[in-house]
Parts: sequence; C-alpha cells; structure tokens
Amino acid sequence: MSVHFGELAKRVGADGVITPEEVLTLRREAWPDGRISQTEAEAIFALNRELTTKSTEWVDFFVEALGEYVINQRAPTGYVDPENASWLMMQIDADGQFGSMAEIELLVRVFERAQNVPAALKDYAISQMELAALEGTGPTRDGGTLEAGNVNATEARLLRRAIFAPASERPAAVGRKEADMLFRLKDATLGGDNAPEWKQLFVQGIANYLQGYSNPDAQISRERAAELQAFMTDTRSSVGGFLGRMAKASPNAFGKVFGRKEEAPTRAEGVAAAHEVPHSEREWLDARIDADGRVDEYERALLDFLAEE
Repeated sequence: MSVHFGELAKRVGADGVITPEEVLTLRREAWPDGRISQTEAEAIFALNRELTTKSTEWVDFFVEALGEYVINQRAPTGYVDPENASWLMMQIDADGQFGSMAEIELLVRVFERAQNVPAALKDYAISQMELAALEGTGPTRDGGTLEAGNVNATEARLLRRAIFAPASERPAAVGRKEADMLFRLKDATLGGDNAPEWKQLFVQGIANYLQGYSNPDAQISRERAAELQAFMTDTRSSVGGFLGRMAKASPNAFGKVFGRKEEAPTRAEGVAAAHEVPHSEREWLDARIDADGRVDEYERALLDFLAEE
C-alpha cells in the first residue's frame, strides 16, 4: 500500500497542482486502516514541496495526516518522541527554505493536539513562528494572509494558537523563550502596519509570563506517560502489590494521600500568588524595556496593563 501511495503522490504532483478530487484519492489511499506509515508520511512531505499551489483541501489533508503520524503512531499515543520530533524538523528543513504555510499549520496542529513534545521541538517551533510572522508571505489555511515586516491579525491568531497550545513551552501560559520571542517580534515590527490584535497579544502574552500561573501537573514527560500506561495495562499487577511498592518507595506517601501531611496550597491560592511578579521576572522586563533607552507604545500599554492588574 505504501509503495502504491508513493507512486500515486508522484503522479498527481507532477504538474505542481493538485485538485480536490486528487486530494480525496490520496486521503482514501493513505487511511484505509487508520494509520500513516513513515513511507507515506515522507511521500506526503515530498509532494508538498513539489506543489506550486496549495489548496485548502490539500493543506487540510497534509496537516491531518502528518499530525496523526507524528502524534499517534508510537506508544504512548499523544506524546511525540525525540525520533519523530527530529524527523519532523528534518522534513520541514529539507528544502533549505522557510517552511510553507502547510508546514507551519502542521507544527501548530502538533502542539495543539499532543500532550507533550521534546524540548528541541518546542525551541524549533518558536523560531519557525517568529519567521512566519517576520518573513512569511501568501495565503493561510483560514483565508488570511502572511505579510512580511509586520504582524497582521492572521499572524497574531497563529502566534496565539502556538503559544497557548497544550504542548507549548508552558501549557496554557507563556514561557520565558516565548516571551523573548514576543519582545523580538515587537522590536522588529515597530512602526509597521500592525493589527490591534498583535498589540493585545503582546501585552497579554508578556503579562501572562510575568504573572501567569500554570498547573505543574498539566504536562508530563513522554517517559512518565509510558510508565503510567504500562502500569494501567499490566494485568499481572494487583492493587495490593502496587500499594506495597508505593509504601516502600515513599514511607510518607500514604500520609499525603489520606491527609496526614500538611495540605498544599489550593489552585486558587496559587493563581493569587502568581499575580505578584517575582523579582527575577521584574529584572527581565526592566532589561528589555531599557535595551533601547525608551519606552515604546507597546511597552507603555504593557506597563499600564500591569499597573491596572
């Protein structure tokens, strides 16, 4: 099936154009068993590089098929392993050019659908999103366009999706590297024809990093997920045996479970405490605002927002 799919992909992409009917044929050929093989995934990437025009139907298929391959083809499903992460980055970089909109949408899809991804892929995604906003041009999947030298409403929405995705640097919140990226984009596009949505994202994103609270249990590693899955599917393990091993490994464990240990702060208390900007984050913000010796309109909007908070 994979060999036939590869030949079909070469044939339909020979003229650089793919019709909706051809996309439907590929979709049926690739998913008869609900799985995407590596050979098929590489054929889909190769076809994407050959196409001169990428329709919505094609981008939808590209994103769905390759997202399924990267996220769910290895156990535990939902966690991207280092090998698949490396494969994905290599495929996007194969032509030595900035990733196409289909590839950018694929990255965002992976971060929105996966539970967690390796740190190397998180860093790679940040750099690709920055390039998309600064240098990307042309139509996007949702009917908007990318414009070089500014951040328009479409680009702001794309950045927001990536930053707040479950598998991003800090799930449902903004991490340090993402905050650095927002400041770099702001500096690079000052004076550009930027959308109001970009200023809103900058202010909210940086404020979220400075004050944000995120649940430390929201993201676990792929390795830990594999351990938990192995335990849940191990029919040889009894509850009594598990509790015995738990007691030996951590004598205080049952105190924590049954309330004999001091209770941890509630989530509401954690959120309230997070609104106090730590000293290290204040120093980080001061350094970035002082970098050019002036306070621009975006920084002023951020400071006003923080003062109101």
